[in-house]
Amino acid sequence: MERPPLCIEICPNCSLSVRGAQLFFLSVCVPPLAIGGFLALKGFWPVLPFAGLELAVLAWALNASLARRFCRQTITVTEADVSVESRERSRRAQVVFPRHWAQVKLRRPATRLHPSRLTIESHGRQCELGSFLTEEERRGLALRLQRLIGRVNESPSWP
Repeated sequence: MERPPLCIEICPNCSLSVRGAQLFFLSVCVPPLAIGGFLALKGFWPVLPFAGLELAVLAWALNASLARRFCRQTITVTEADVSVESRERSRRAQVVFPRHWAQVKLRRPATRLHPSRLTIESHGRQCELGSFLTEEERRGLALRLQRLIGRVNESPSWP
């Protein structure tokens, strides 16, 4: 009797809503534009392009932050396979590894300021998981996956 697959879905924590981002952006726009407008009336008009540039960079950063909410990774573990499906808006990619040969590796960072890397590897292929997770979340996911997948040539009993 084949058991149902175990699915783990991970996604970044994006607590800022679109409405919240809009309100934040509007509240941040008022002071620079008010000061820039006042100074422009006094003859210091070059202040306005710099204020506009500052707000354009902030708008770009908010947009990039909001775009992360569409990132998802779904890890599906069956008795035979480990499948990782990565989605970002309309782009999808799927990598399938034989469970018996798959290895879960948590690699140390090259320097102290960089995050670790969590990968599933088999037969010369690898897939990075949870690049958007915190260090603690990444370690917890690595432990959970190691218990589910096991080591090479080891298939733990199915939960």
